[in-house]
Amino acid sequence: MNGYQLYDNKILLRLLCEGDETAFTELYHRYWKSLFSIAYNRLREMQTAEDIVHDVFASLWTNRQKIHIDSLENYLATAVKYMVLARIKRMERDRAFKLNTGSEIQEDVTVENKVHFKRILEIIELEVEKLPEKCKLIFKYSREQGMPAKDIARVMQISPKTVENQLNKALRQLKLVAKSFLNLL
Repeated sequence: MNGYQLYDNKILLRLLCEGDETAFTELYHRYWKSLFSIAYNRLREMQTAEDIVHDVFASLWTNRQKIHIDSLENYLATAVKYMVLARIKRMERDRAFKLNTGSEIQEDVTVENKVHFKRILEIIELEVEKLPEKCKLIFKYSREQGMPAKDIARVMQISPKTVENQLNKALRQLKLVAKSFLNLL
């Protein structure tokens, strides 16, 4: 890392703001274990804790030129805690929704709805096939095989950031198609 381990957080943050990926990597290696511990201790789900830490660092990178951080350690820990709380709320909301509507949804699935669902899936599959080759492959690894971004990056020998960007690109395209399809209904 050419001495980046010797830099304090203020220097690394300044370099990060300038787009220095090595400074970002050093910060990641410095803090990912403690941030993972915070998330895991609250959620007790390894994959979810990893996802939250990844999201915090992705946000740090994305917003590197906009944010002003006085204490990096406090900033990262607080970001993880807020994401954990948001995840817990979402999980509780999903659980409540399933409990309240589970049986009602089963009764509402008519033959007509099944045909509509099948048609929507066909349209989505067609749109996935229209994606650029790399984007399509990454999307299929993620959605059909359930591979996390870092595994896809390793298999395809690209950076995890590229994987995330390609997934976002695919989702944006599919959302546009879904939105236009839903407007027709």
